[in-house]
Amino acid sequence: MVEIATIATFLIAAVASLFMAWAIGAGSSGSTPFAPAVGANAISVMRAGFLVGILGFAGAVLQGANVSEAVGEDLIGGVTLSPMAATIALVIAAGLVAAGVFKGYPIATAFTVTGAVIGVGLAMGGDPAWPKYAEIATLWILTPFVGGGLAYGIARTLRLEPIAEEWLIILLAALVGGIIANIEFAVLGPPDAGASIAQAVGAWLPVSELLGILAVTVSIAVLWAIAIGLDLNKGTERGERHFLLILGALVAFSAGGSQVGLAIGPLLPLSGDVGLPLLALLVGGGFGLLLGSWTGAPRMIKAISQDYSSLGPRRSIAALIPSFIIAQTAVLFGIPVSFNEIIVSSIIGSGYAASTGGGVSARKMGYTVLAWVLSLAGSIVISYVGYLGFAAVLL
Repeated sequence: MVEIATIATFLIAAVASLFMAWAIGAGSSGSTPFAPAVGANAISVMRAGFLVGILGFAGAVLQGANVSEAVGEDLIGGVTLSPMAATIALVIAAGLVAAGVFKGYPIATAFTVTGAVIGVGLAMGGDPAWPKYAEIATLWILTPFVGGGLAYGIARTLRLEPIAEEWLIILLAALVGGIIANIEFAVLGPPDAGASIAQAVGAWLPVSELLGILAVTVSIAVLWAIAIGLDLNKGTERGERHFLLILGALVAFSAGGSQVGLAIGPLLPLSGDVGLPLLALLVGGGFGLLLGSWTGAPRMIKAISQDYSSLGPRRSIAALIPSFIIAQTAVLFGIPVSFNEIIVSSIIGSGYAASTGGGVSARKMGYTVLAWVLSLAGSIVISYVGYLGFAAVLL
């Protein structure tokens, strides 16, 4: 029998987790995926908020396991988070993110949650997980350079006159199709792992595993290229906007797979005590993301799309492709990552590809970077002190 006290403490932590999921949905995962599309007038703010909620829920259920396990088990060594520690970490992180939402500044959710979990873990007497920190820091540091650099390069390439813009879009569509063929989904693999479409379908072909994956990847890439090419043939601007919406949907799906782990990860050490499987937590976290996207995301979508850069369809496409690539890399390796950092750096890169600098506000960028740094440092300190304070009162 599960003790009533155990259920009660888990419910408290679960409420904090739901609040965290709402804050994430209203902030990073709910606002950033479709922000470039809204900036390019390819979709309205309210419709973007509606779609990103549904897509984020799907991504949470199908791709959320890796990051959830990393946040819940890999950020601190030697101890398992207690119900009180998980609740404190989630409440503090969610409070910081929610404050950013209402102030109109994109607080990096991954920074706040990671810092909060580390803070309470250290306060409990745990050991720093330096190898995991190095892995996380590497992705966080490289994201602005890789995302911004790729976005700048794609945007500049799309402006080249000797090469037809339509052909470049078709090649980019093929690239995206190849990536989709190789991202992992929980439903395609064994119970404790995922598998990609290329792996699942390739296994049925009468060739080696490598050749099967390659054949499926090329086939899907070609199909994507043909579909986008046919759409472009009906009108370049029309085809670009449709491709842009598809990219926004893919990034929103990826956001759900990554960001849900920030909300439910701290609950994993507690879920076994009440007999809840990981899938149940993913569904609950995905529901929280959906609510946040529907109720709070429009404000941040407007802030990202209008305040950071005046983007057209081409530069928006250039911003979303590297965002999709980085997001899926983070999901694959189980690394918590900030979608605000991904999208904002990509928007800056694509914006600077224009001769005028793309309308990028340096002052806004400065405040955003400062908010990121302070959210990480502040969440560690506040969570550490908060746990010690509660422990001194209750124990």
